Amino acid sequence: MSSACVFLMYHELEMPGRALRDSEAGYVRYVVREEEFRRQMEWLRQSGRKAVNVGEALTFSAEKYIALTFDDGSETDCLAAANILREHGFGATFYVTVGYIAKQGCMNAAQLRELLGLGFEIGCHAMTHTYLTDLDAAGLRREIADAKHELEDVIGREVRHFSCPGGRCDAHVVKMAHDAGYQSLVTSRVQVNSASTAPFALGRIAIQRDTTLSAFQEICQGKRLWKLQLKSQLQNTAKNLLGNRVYDRARARALKGGR
Repeated sequence: MSSACVFLMYHELEMPGRALRDSEAGYVRYVVREEEFRRQMEWLRQSGRKAVNVGEALTFSAEKYIALTFDDGSETDCLAAANILREHGFGATFYVTVGYIAKQGCMNAAQLRELLGLGFEIGCHAMTHTYLTDLDAAGLRREIADAKHELEDVIGREVRHFSCPGGRCDAHVVKMAHDAGYQSLVTSRVQVNSASTAPFALGRIAIQRDTTLSAFQEICQGKRLWKLQLKSQLQNTAKNLLGNRVYDRARARALKGGR
């Protein structure tokens, strides 16, 4: 018997007294406060759900699984998220941007290996966090295949799962990830995954700074996702029409103006 599974996407957690990696509005909107994350995890446990890594979620068992993923490799993955997750006996997959390792605000090699030692899963979030749909074959090979090999050298473990920066993905990206030896690929497509979902077309739902606890609960229950799906479809249409660079500039102006 199999069941559907919601995959959640997090980024950096904001810790009291600690500066964020980036103060740009488009980045900050994806930063969740540490205490808010703690409340979300407490609700998950109280609801009878279990947070797991991507590898375990892909079994699509009858359990009430929620897949937890973190993008980029921020140092708060190790300093904050891991501690809270361990308190509840939860798992997670941390997708690391290889070029960010040991950079300001990001995990170093020792911290990545520490996460592994604690039982968490490490995935790859490309080499430099560039939009993969803008690249030629050589660029894709470096961002996807070479990044996999470098990350495996750092952690001493096979890297099986890949996350697309900015959710940008097409058939060329999927083929390169498959050929590189990954077992799954996640995007930012708003959907609930199941055993019938292709492993290289997995969707995730971003938990943002302004996500209320009630909205978080509905997301985990797979309820009323149509609003998020509609918003995502409109954004994807704009990205396709404008191109990634123009879209990002327009979004930055809009977010700055909305402060």
